[in-house]
Amino acid sequence: MGDVEAVGRSVSPPTLLLGAPRFEDPRLARLAMAQGAEAAWREALQSGYADAARGVDGDFAVGLRGADGRAFLATDRFAVRTLCYRLIEGQLHFAERADDLAAIAPTAEVDPQALFDYLYFHVIPSPRTVFKGVRRLPPGHFAWFDGKQLTVGAYWTPEFQAPSAAGFDALAEEFRSVLRRAVSAQLDGSKPACFLSGGTDSSTVAGMIGLASGAPAATYSIGFEAEGYDEMAFARIAAERFGTEHHEYYVTPADLVASIGRVATHYDQPFGNSSALPAYYCARMARADGVTRLLAGDGGDELFGGNARYAKQRVFGVYDAVPPVLRRGFLEPVLERTPLGDWPLLRKARSYVEQAKVALPDRMQMYNLLLRLGVDEVLTPGFLAQVDVDDPLAQQQQVWQRAVAREPLDRMLAYDWRYTLAEADLPKVRVTSQLAGVQVGFPFLDTEVLAFSMKLPTAYKLKGLKLRWFFKEALRGFLPDEILTKKKQGFGLPFGVWATRHAALRDLATESLRSLGNRGIVRADFIEALLERRLAEHPGYYGEMVWILMMLEQWLQSHAPNLVLKP
Repeated sequence: MGDVEAVGRSVSPPTLLLGAPRFEDPRLARLAMAQGAEAAWREALQSGYADAARGVDGDFAVGLRGADGRAFLATDRFAVRTLCYRLIEGQLHFAERADDLAAIAPTAEVDPQALFDYLYFHVIPSPRTVFKGVRRLPPGHFAWFDGKQLTVGAYWTPEFQAPSAAGFDALAEEFRSVLRRAVSAQLDGSKPACFLSGGTDSSTVAGMIGLASGAPAATYSIGFEAEGYDEMAFARIAAERFGTEHHEYYVTPADLVASIGRVATHYDQPFGNSSALPAYYCARMARADGVTRLLAGDGGDELFGGNARYAKQRVFGVYDAVPPVLRRGFLEPVLERTPLGDWPLLRKARSYVEQAKVALPDRMQMYNLLLRLGVDEVLTPGFLAQVDVDDPLAQQQQVWQRAVAREPLDRMLAYDWRYTLAEADLPKVRVTSQLAGVQVGFPFLDTEVLAFSMKLPTAYKLKGLKLRWFFKEALRGFLPDEILTKKKQGFGLPFGVWATRHAALRDLATESLRSLGNRGIVRADFIEALLERRLAEHPGYYGEMVWILMMLEQWLQSHAPNLVLKP
């Protein structure tokens, strides 16, 4: 593989302090107020590097180097702030961005396994980065370098408590107070403002800003002129309910053509979440309005049971209650190994059994886009020879087992805190907002909100098949009924639909994918079939693959233009 393009960046600084850490120890909190966060961190290290970050809340990334060559690194529980590191000739270098470290001599090569991870996850999950030898500290982790040996470990693990004995009314009152304090803690005295998709989470943040600040929020919404994608009507309902200073922008295909390259290359490694573009335009609109900080609703679904897959996996979990003798002695043989399973009335039953008998988290990979399209159909033999196609699942199994949880739903939530939030949704919002010149706060990731979530009974998070039941009931009367009953959507981008209708956008996608096809990673015949036939057949489904391949190529053109896989 080719080297990253060197751009003359210097070695990492002795100290890197990002975010806004809050020290629980009153002594450390006073020290931070008097002398700054660095002094508090160095004092916290006196109790041992493994414990230094345990009593620290808020969003943060810290890197401290001593005169003796020792170094300490840590990131917050959700990696709202990120930190990368690299060992070169016995010295530990660290930086917020992976590409900054890759550019230090000797420059780091692009890692084929990381590219496979990207095509599998549409992001590159920590601790791997796109560069060989450059690692990203996972959420809730620390690193300690004693001058010779590097130790990396978790200082925090999701641990779900026994359900609270409090009744619904008491919990609902506590929840509303917790949310209000969390939103208040994220306001910095500048113009109070937030993203507003029209969903439950962003609408809650908008309303809570008014309660916490005493003034209506400024709200910023993105729309799309494409059937099934636009939620502006719900954003307007929330804006009217809370009397916000409301702003709207409709993203167009021409906007994508103008900004895809800029957004793709601003990331320190390939990033394929298509909602990044709408988030960028929303933050850019806010910045033009004088806003310097936006609050976002990310995390509500993952803390309180709002994703449709939670209900779907509960349905599959029912199969575990079927007696083994009936499962293995009758249902599975009949439905999977006889012609009866092909009968129209029994096909769904066969599909159900095939999925239900696969344990989590493996079962969720049955919907993975790369796997469904076929690894051998998408990727070149030369590329596949350099990667372990089973590694992504092994990563997920480790994360799945790490949470301390009795209930499968809670384990799914903790899994999503890593893969949906820390690795995808948070960098989607944070990095694009940073590009627009805006800082972001995430009230739902507040430590108090997190603790409340982990003590909430699972039956309150998912009541039967009703998603985030407690959240909605606790806020009934506060949120408009139309928003409580709407289907989840968010800032989903109609890229596939637009790519079939807008010539310039299709040209950009076509040029990008054919250029990628010359790098020896993705099969050229797959790319041609994708562009010439499959995209038109199902724009929504195949548009996602076009998008992640296009964003990969746009990133490579900027950061590793000479990358070509050797046969």
